[in-house]
Amino acid sequence: MVLLLVAHGSRDPRHAATVAALRERVAARRPGLRVEVGFLDFCAPGVPRVLERLAAEGVREVVAVPLLLTRAFHAKADIPAALGRATAVLPSLTVHQADVLGPSALLTDALDRRLRQAGVRDADRGSTGVVLASAGSSDPEAIAVIAEIAREWRHTSGWCAVRPAFASASSPRTEDAVRALRGAEGVRRVAVAPYVLAPGRLPDRIAAGARGADHLADVLGPAPEVAALVLRRYEEVLAMPSPVAAATG
Repeated sequence: MVLLLVAHGSRDPRHAATVAALRERVAARRPGLRVEVGFLDFCAPGVPRVLERLAAEGVREVVAVPLLLTRAFHAKADIPAALGRATAVLPSLTVHQADVLGPSALLTDALDRRLRQAGVRDADRGSTGVVLASAGSSDPEAIAVIAEIAREWRHTSGWCAVRPAFASASSPRTEDAVRALRGAEGVRRVAVAPYVLAPGRLPDRIAAGARGADHLADVLGPAPEVAALVLRRYEEVLAMPSPVAAATG
Protein backbone atom coordinates (compact mmCIF):
# COMPACT_ATOMS: atom_id res chain seq x y z
CA MET A 1 0.00 0.00 0.00
CA VAL A 2 1.25 3.47 -0.91
CA LEU A 3 0.10 6.74 0.64
CA LEU A 4 -0.36 9.45 -1.99
CA LEU A 5 -0.67 13.04 -0.80
CA VAL A 6 -2.82 14.91 -3.31
CA ALA A 7 -1.99 18.62 -3.23
CA HIS A 8 -3.62 21.46 -5.13
CA GLY A 9 -0.43 22.96 -6.52
CA SER A 10 0.62 26.57 -7.06
CA ARG A 11 2.92 28.67 -9.23
CA ASP A 12 4.52 29.81 -5.98
CA PRO A 13 7.56 27.57 -5.37
CA ARG A 14 7.01 27.82 -1.61
CA HIS A 15 3.88 25.70 -2.04
CA ALA A 16 5.65 22.64 -3.41
CA ALA A 17 8.47 23.04 -0.88
CA THR A 18 5.98 23.06 1.98
CA VAL A 19 4.18 19.99 0.65
CA ALA A 20 7.55 18.22 0.33
CA ALA A 21 8.33 19.07 3.97
CA LEU A 22 4.97 17.66 5.02
CA ARG A 23 5.64 14.47 3.05
CA GLU A 24 8.96 14.07 4.86
CA ARG A 25 7.31 14.53 8.26
CA VAL A 26 4.58 12.00 7.44
CA ALA A 27 7.16 9.47 6.23
CA ALA A 28 9.28 10.00 9.35
CA ARG A 29 6.28 9.21 11.56
CA ARG A 30 5.66 5.91 9.74
CA PRO A 31 8.93 4.20 8.78
CA GLY A 32 8.36 1.64 6.09
CA LEU A 33 5.35 3.36 4.58
CA ARG A 34 5.95 4.71 1.10
CA VAL A 35 4.66 8.27 0.86
CA GLU A 36 4.36 10.02 -2.51
CA VAL A 37 3.08 13.44 -3.61
CA GLY A 38 0.99 14.32 -6.65
CA PHE A 39 -0.36 17.72 -7.67
CA LEU A 40 -3.61 18.64 -9.37
CA ASP A 41 -2.17 21.65 -11.18
CA PHE A 42 0.84 23.94 -11.66
CA CYS A 43 3.42 21.66 -10.00
CA ALA A 44 5.09 18.40 -10.95
CA PRO A 45 4.60 15.54 -10.67
CA GLY A 46 0.93 15.52 -11.53
CA VAL A 47 -1.37 12.93 -10.02
CA PRO A 48 -1.73 10.87 -13.25
CA ARG A 49 2.04 10.68 -13.72
CA VAL A 50 2.59 9.46 -10.16
CA LEU A 51 -0.08 6.78 -10.50
CA GLU A 52 1.34 5.63 -13.85
CA ARG A 53 4.78 5.27 -12.28
CA LEU A 54 3.43 3.36 -9.29
CA ALA A 55 1.48 0.97 -11.52
CA ALA A 56 4.56 0.39 -13.67
CA GLU A 57 6.49 -0.50 -10.51
CA GLY A 58 3.92 -3.12 -9.61
CA VAL A 59 2.05 -1.23 -6.91
CA ARG A 60 -1.52 -2.52 -6.67
CA GLU A 61 -3.18 -0.30 -4.06
CA VAL A 62 -2.91 3.38 -3.22
CA VAL A 63 -4.61 5.50 -0.58
CA ALA A 64 -4.97 9.08 -1.83
CA VAL A 65 -5.22 11.61 0.98
CA PRO A 66 -6.38 15.05 -0.20
CA LEU A 67 -4.37 17.88 1.35
CA LEU A 68 -7.55 19.91 1.70
CA LEU A 69 -9.13 21.41 4.78
CA THR A 70 -12.77 21.42 3.64
CA ARG A 71 -14.99 19.42 1.31
CA ALA A 72 -15.31 22.02 -1.41
CA PHE A 73 -15.10 21.74 -5.21
CA HIS A 74 -11.61 20.22 -5.33
CA ALA A 75 -12.57 17.42 -2.95
CA LYS A 76 -15.98 16.79 -4.50
CA ALA A 77 -15.06 17.05 -8.18
CA ASP A 78 -11.43 17.68 -9.12
CA ILE A 79 -9.76 14.91 -7.14
CA PRO A 80 -12.31 12.15 -7.91
CA ALA A 81 -12.12 13.13 -11.59
CA ALA A 82 -8.31 13.07 -11.64
CA LEU A 83 -8.18 9.71 -9.89
CA GLY A 84 -10.92 8.34 -12.10
CA ARG A 85 -9.19 9.33 -15.33
CA ALA A 86 -5.93 7.81 -14.16
CA THR A 87 -7.34 4.50 -12.93
CA ALA A 88 -9.46 4.11 -16.07
CA VAL A 89 -6.26 3.41 -18.00
CA LEU A 90 -4.51 1.58 -15.15
CA PRO A 91 -6.67 -1.51 -14.54
CA SER A 92 -4.10 -3.12 -12.24
CA LEU A 93 -4.20 -0.23 -9.79
CA THR A 94 -6.86 0.39 -7.14
CA VAL A 95 -7.02 3.85 -5.58
CA HIS A 96 -8.94 4.57 -2.39
CA GLN A 97 -9.73 8.24 -1.75
CA ALA A 98 -9.54 9.24 1.92
CA ASP A 99 -11.52 12.04 3.48
CA VAL A 100 -10.27 15.62 3.54
CA LEU A 101 -8.26 16.70 6.58
CA GLY A 102 -10.73 19.08 8.18
CA PRO A 103 -12.44 19.72 10.39
CA SER A 104 -10.37 18.17 13.18
CA ALA A 105 -9.22 19.09 16.67
CA LEU A 106 -5.71 18.32 15.44
CA LEU A 107 -5.96 21.27 13.05
CA THR A 108 -7.01 23.69 15.78
CA ASP A 109 -4.13 22.33 17.85
CA ALA A 110 -1.85 23.17 14.92
CA LEU A 111 -3.37 26.67 14.73
CA ASP A 112 -2.63 27.13 18.43
CA ARG A 113 0.95 26.02 17.81
CA ARG A 114 1.41 28.54 14.99
CA LEU A 115 -0.06 31.36 17.09
CA ARG A 116 2.31 30.60 19.96
CA GLN A 117 5.20 30.59 17.48
CA ALA A 118 3.98 34.01 16.28
CA GLY A 119 4.33 35.39 19.80
CA VAL A 120 0.83 35.00 21.22
CA ARG A 121 1.08 34.02 24.87
CA ASP A 122 -1.33 31.55 26.42
CA ALA A 123 -1.79 34.04 29.26
CA ASP A 124 -3.23 36.54 26.76
CA ARG A 125 -5.94 34.27 25.34
CA GLY A 126 -8.71 35.91 27.33
CA SER A 127 -8.00 39.31 25.78
CA THR A 128 -6.97 38.19 22.27
CA GLY A 129 -9.35 38.04 19.34
CA VAL A 130 -8.41 35.64 16.54
CA VAL A 131 -9.25 35.84 12.86
CA LEU A 132 -9.56 32.34 11.40
CA ALA A 133 -8.58 33.17 7.83
CA SER A 134 -9.23 30.55 5.15
CA ALA A 135 -8.74 30.62 1.40
CA GLY A 136 -12.48 30.89 0.79
CA SER A 137 -14.88 28.98 -1.42
CA SER A 138 -18.07 29.40 -3.41
CA ASP A 139 -19.34 26.18 -1.80
CA PRO A 140 -21.82 27.03 1.00
CA GLU A 141 -20.98 23.80 2.83
CA ALA A 142 -17.30 24.77 3.04
CA ILE A 143 -18.12 28.27 4.27
CA ALA A 144 -20.44 26.89 6.93
CA VAL A 145 -17.72 24.51 8.10
CA ILE A 146 -15.26 27.40 8.60
CA ALA A 147 -17.85 29.35 10.59
CA GLU A 148 -18.54 26.31 12.78
CA ILE A 149 -14.81 25.74 13.37
CA ALA A 150 -14.51 29.37 14.50
CA ARG A 151 -17.43 28.96 16.93
CA GLU A 152 -16.13 25.69 18.33
CA TRP A 153 -12.56 26.99 18.67
CA ARG A 154 -13.81 30.01 20.57
CA HIS A 155 -15.67 27.79 23.06
CA THR A 156 -12.82 25.33 23.62
CA SER A 157 -9.71 27.52 23.43
CA GLY A 158 -10.24 30.45 25.75
CA TRP A 159 -9.78 33.08 23.04
CA CYS A 160 -11.71 36.28 23.67
CA ALA A 161 -13.30 35.96 20.23
CA VAL A 162 -12.78 34.03 17.00
CA ARG A 163 -14.11 35.30 13.68
CA PRO A 164 -13.90 33.61 10.28
CA ALA A 165 -12.53 35.44 7.26
CA PHE A 166 -11.88 34.52 3.64
CA ALA A 167 -9.28 35.44 1.05
CA SER A 168 -11.64 34.91 -1.90
CA ALA A 169 -15.20 34.11 -2.98
CA SER A 170 -16.75 34.95 0.41
CA SER A 171 -16.79 37.64 3.03
CA PRO A 172 -15.65 39.04 5.36
CA ARG A 173 -12.10 39.59 4.17
CA THR A 174 -9.26 39.28 6.66
CA GLU A 175 -8.81 43.05 7.01
CA ASP A 176 -12.54 43.49 7.70
CA ALA A 177 -12.48 40.84 10.42
CA VAL A 178 -9.40 42.46 11.97
CA ARG A 179 -11.16 45.83 12.05
CA ALA A 180 -14.28 44.28 13.55
CA LEU A 181 -12.29 42.66 16.33
CA ARG A 182 -10.46 45.92 17.02
CA GLY A 183 -13.79 47.44 17.95
CA ALA A 184 -15.08 44.46 19.91
CA GLU A 185 -15.47 44.77 23.65
CA GLY A 186 -12.74 43.03 25.64
CA VAL A 187 -10.37 42.53 22.71
CA ARG A 188 -6.98 44.08 23.46
CA ARG A 189 -4.97 42.43 20.73
CA VAL A 190 -5.79 40.74 17.43
CA ALA A 191 -4.10 37.72 15.88
CA VAL A 192 -4.61 36.22 12.44
CA ALA A 193 -4.41 32.44 12.08
CA PRO A 194 -4.28 31.31 8.43
CA TYR A 195 -6.33 28.15 8.01
CA VAL A 196 -4.32 27.11 4.96
CA LEU A 197 -1.73 24.42 4.43
CA ALA A 198 0.87 26.05 2.22
CA PRO A 199 1.98 29.46 0.93
CA GLY A 200 0.62 30.89 -2.29
CA ARG A 201 -1.47 33.68 -3.75
CA LEU A 202 -4.41 33.41 -1.36
CA PRO A 203 -2.29 33.01 1.77
CA ASP A 204 -0.39 36.13 0.66
CA ARG A 205 -3.74 37.91 0.43
CA ILE A 206 -4.47 36.82 4.00
CA ALA A 207 -1.11 38.18 5.12
CA ALA A 208 -1.80 41.51 3.42
CA GLY A 209 -5.14 41.74 5.20
CA ALA A 210 -3.45 41.02 8.53
CA ARG A 211 -1.35 44.20 8.52
CA GLY A 212 -3.63 45.77 11.11
CA ALA A 213 -3.28 42.82 13.48
CA ASP A 214 -0.80 42.40 16.32
CA HIS A 215 0.21 38.89 15.31
CA LEU A 216 0.20 36.88 12.09
CA ALA A 217 0.73 33.14 12.37
CA ASP A 218 2.41 31.03 9.72
CA VAL A 219 0.52 28.60 7.48
CA LEU A 220 -0.12 25.16 8.94
CA GLY A 221 2.47 23.53 6.68
CA PRO A 222 4.31 20.50 8.08
CA ALA A 223 3.08 20.96 11.64
CA PRO A 224 3.27 17.69 13.60
CA GLU A 225 -0.50 17.75 14.07
CA VAL A 226 -1.04 17.92 10.30
CA ALA A 227 1.27 14.95 9.72
CA ALA A 228 -0.58 12.98 12.39
CA LEU A 229 -3.91 13.85 10.77
CA VAL A 230 -2.73 12.70 7.34
CA LEU A 231 -1.88 9.32 8.83
CA ARG A 232 -5.23 9.20 10.62
CA ARG A 233 -7.07 9.67 7.32
CA TYR A 234 -4.91 6.95 5.77
CA GLU A 235 -5.64 4.57 8.63
CA GLU A 236 -9.38 5.28 8.40
CA VAL A 237 -9.33 3.89 4.88
CA LEU A 238 -7.38 0.82 5.96
CA ALA A 239 -9.90 0.20 8.73
CA MET A 240 -12.86 0.08 6.35
CA PRO A 241 -14.19 -3.50 5.93
CA SER A 242 -14.27 -3.14 2.17
CA PRO A 243 -12.84 0.19 0.99
CA VAL A 244 -14.49 1.59 -2.08
CA ALA A 245 -12.04 2.60 -4.75
CA ALA A 246 -12.01 6.22 -5.72
CA ALA A 247 -12.57 5.07 -9.27
CA THR A 248 -13.25 1.68 -10.76
CA GLY A 249 -12.29 2.43 -14.30
